[in-house]
Amino acid sequence: MIRSELVQLLVRDNPDLSVRDVERIVNVFFDEIVARLSQDGRVELRGFGAFSTRARDARTGRNPRTGEMVSVAAKRVPYFKPGKEMRVRLNVSE
Repeated sequence: MIRSELVQLLVRDNPDLSVRDVERIVNVFFDEIVARLSQDGRVELRGFGAFSTRARDARTGRNPRTGEMVSVAAKRVPYFKPGKEMRVRLNVSE
């Protein structure tokens, strides 16, 4: 699902809200998650999962096109850990 599909689904389920209002809500939601993660925070959505960041050390990588060795700087990357309810729902046998 992409962001526009999410907006359309929410508009359909909430006819009292305009498309513009739903877009603002979705943007605020995602912007707040990114803002918290950029401050080394954690965002937990009960029943869904938790977003956090993990540190990656600097390393030497390889350019796959040329085979040349390149230096890759240390960085933080987003990490998502699904909650128990999500794991259970994903692994239900039909």
